[in-house]
Amino acid sequence: MNQTHTKKEKIKQLLYILLPILVTQLALFSMNFFDTTMSGHYSPIDLAGVAIGSSIWTPVFTGLSGILLAITPVVSQLIGAKKRKDIPYQVIQGVYLSITLAIVVLIIGAFTLNYILQSMSLEPAVEQIAHDYLVALSFGIIPLFVYQVLRSFIDALGKTRVTMLISLSSLPINITFNYLLIYGKYGFPELGGVGAGYATAITYWIVTGIAVWIIHSKESFSTFHVFSKVYPLALKAWKEILIIGIPIGLAIFFETSIFAAVTLLMSTFNTVTIASHQAALNFASFLYMIPLSISMALTIVVGFEVGAKRYRDAQVYSWIGLTMAVSLALVCGIILALLRTEIASIYTSDYEVLQLTAHFLLYALFFQLSDAIQAPVQGALRGYKDVNITFIMSLVSYWVVGLPFGYYLANYTNWGAFGYWIGLISGLAVGAICLSSRLIYLQRKIYKKEASSN
Repeated sequence: MNQTHTKKEKIKQLLYILLPILVTQLALFSMNFFDTTMSGHYSPIDLAGVAIGSSIWTPVFTGLSGILLAITPVVSQLIGAKKRKDIPYQVIQGVYLSITLAIVVLIIGAFTLNYILQSMSLEPAVEQIAHDYLVALSFGIIPLFVYQVLRSFIDALGKTRVTMLISLSSLPINITFNYLLIYGKYGFPELGGVGAGYATAITYWIVTGIAVWIIHSKESFSTFHVFSKVYPLALKAWKEILIIGIPIGLAIFFETSIFAAVTLLMSTFNTVTIASHQAALNFASFLYMIPLSISMALTIVVGFEVGAKRYRDAQVYSWIGLTMAVSLALVCGIILALLRTEIASIYTSDYEVLQLTAHFLLYALFFQLSDAIQAPVQGALRGYKDVNITFIMSLVSYWVVGLPFGYYLANYTNWGAFGYWIGLISGLAVGAICLSSRLIYLQRKIYKKEASSN
């Protein structure tokens, strides 16, 4: 088999794993996307309130659900070791842990939410909507965390298309309840942006119910008998999940919390600026699902090749994924540059918000080009199990470079709100350079080791 054909096969294999992950990520993100856009069409105040609420919730959710992603390698290893009988026990312990984490979030939120919002100097109407949106959303936190465990179990069995279909089913459910509860249609109460919180919570309950039904009734999963026995709570099993999960969760938290921090810092600007910033950031985050999905797929394929000691193949996969991400980013960048006013109109019909959003979207163009490098490289490095250095580099590039530089530009120069975006772009660029250097160094080190042992 020649090298060209080998590369074609690798591209095909990567796409096979990547596409269900991409659709799943886009579907999950789209719930937040529709909350934001449908609230924006209700009023700029509702858009700002939901945006602030989402920016507080997203890093908390992604960080803690990152811990629960540890179920995937735990189950995968048990399958590899032919210990199928131990799998239901581990999954149920994961469910217990997820419920505990959800309750902890609810308790902490009850004591800190008012304090966080009051410290942000928001307009009273925006603060009220952000508060009520998060309270509404909180009714769905327990099923959401349980779903993360069940999704990890399904993915560990290689059934990524099942989670894709579940995630896709969540979209029409969420949009329907958004429509009914934001705008008060067919006798439902007109709740504005707060209705988006209730709609999302209802969707989480339904989606978790669907996942439980599939695992209980469909042959691929029912043979594991996950729900057929009540297991006692076991802290030893929790410890195993937490040892693997906490580093993953922390890394994800520090990546996502930087954007929340910027949104919180921008609360000193007026409602139009907050709404415009959040609309543009929401669309940039939507585009980020592409490199993020490539990153997740690379972790799987690179990890598999490294595990089989096929280091050349791992390297080829790394650079195929990176090339794919950058190529797609360039295409998205051209579309963004040409259609930024049309994209802004998805979020709002308010002229002032629309014009400012279109301006912010120019910065989003550079933003996603840096993302297209750093995300896939990070995914490849996780495939090599090189997570600690990667975590430190991400932490430094965002929190030591990006945020302070953005704060300086926003508060001590004429850049204003755009200064934060330049800071984020700079942090992402530094991260992209450092992580790429690390990947090249790591691959060369492996080749030298290989050469010396031959």
